[in-house]
Amino acid sequence: MASSNNVQVFNDLNFETEVLTSNVPVLVDFTATWCGPCRQLSPIVDQLANELVGQVKVGKVDIDDSPVTAGRYGVRGVPTVMVFKNGERSAQHVGLTTKQKLIDLVKV
Repeated sequence: MASSNNVQVFNDLNFETEVLTSNVPVLVDFTATWCGPCRQLSPIVDQLANELVGQVKVGKVDIDDSPVTAGRYGVRGVPTVMVFKNGERSAQHVGLTTKQKLIDLVKV
């Protein structure tokens, strides 16, 4: 699913370890393979991951593969992007968006 080496794959098994206990902000792209807008957002997320190496952890959650995590955070539509800082959700955007909007979310 992830096409950039800097984009991690998060799931129900590793979400707490990789996202909630991270010492850097984490941008999580909740996505699905069947979702057209998700496929459009994917290269933007990949670019961001490459540009923010060491500053922000970037990863994707396939909602079909990880329904527990998607449900826990109330993901009702994809793509949904959330930013987590210190184990807490600090920002969220639902739908296709721009790279600048994602950068702004990380800065919140």
